[in-house]
Amino acid sequence: MPDNDTAPTYARPGAPPIGVYPVMLETAGWDDYRLLDMGEGQKLEQYGRYTLVRPEPQAMGARRLTPVVWERADAVFSGDVEEEGPGRWRFAGSVSETWDMRYGPVSYRGRFMSFRHVGVFPEQAAHWDWVNAQIRAEKQRAPDRPVKILNLFGYTGLASLLPATAGAQVTHIDASKKAIGYARENQALSGLDDLPIRWICEDAAKFVAREVRRGNTYDGIILDPPKYGRGPKGEVWDLYTSLPGLLKDLETLLAKDALFMILTAYAIRSSFVAIHELMAETLSDRGGRLESGELLIREKDGNRALSTSLFSRWSGR
Repeated sequence: MPDNDTAPTYARPGAPPIGVYPVMLETAGWDDYRLLDMGEGQKLEQYGRYTLVRPEPQAMGARRLTPVVWERADAVFSGDVEEEGPGRWRFAGSVSETWDMRYGPVSYRGRFMSFRHVGVFPEQAAHWDWVNAQIRAEKQRAPDRPVKILNLFGYTGLASLLPATAGAQVTHIDASKKAIGYARENQALSGLDDLPIRWICEDAAKFVAREVRRGNTYDGIILDPPKYGRGPKGEVWDLYTSLPGLLKDLETLLAKDALFMILTAYAIRSSFVAIHELMAETLSDRGGRLESGELLIREKDGNRALSTSLFSRWSGR
């Protein structure tokens, strides 16, 4: 790590990337999302017109808002907090199955899902904005150059739709047909059906291996894997054993003058240092800059922050 102000912040290709950590990336929310309060193993959030209470093991402190505020929540999730654990929503009064929200030029639909999720991970806004800035800078530098982005484990599509609005050609991969359907709904809801996005339902590792054999490359890769998962044909994904091999193939898929690669990891018993070192090993002769740390959500009043996930983010320039 550089330890003085004169140290370079990017390395030349052929050398390891300059490592920078810990880096804490925050979002304070936007009109359709706020972290209102947290404590006692739960968090109180605003998603569009609804306020929700969900389990949050890292919310270990005391709540700041009164019990009355928490009791007014439109929906409360209770049950196992593991990624694939069961649970249920309890609703106060009449609540729609879905509701519409917006982030910048993209509209998206909230849903009460069985694993406490609602269709969006708001902490990712820090990456969304950064990715779009990289794309716009490249389009300004080389207006005629196509910028090809690969989004793996793409979920409901915000991290695909937003880069496409900045001028990128996006390939979105997810093993869930239902998630692909939700992503297409978000595209239609946004009025962005003309954007160059390929929506592909497939196992991520199999798709990447095939792209390597075809000799295809990408200018940016977004990687947001679960801890455990299964592909559409029962393929097993285990982050600890599957990620190193996938990253090796992804390095091959990065174009010679690629812009970035982002890895985010949720709900794992590890340190950001572990994924930093894995990314550094993967990108050992790419040069550039590799920053790693945690994604945080800041409470609406600005006082406290909640850590949600680990990340490692490489940029070529």
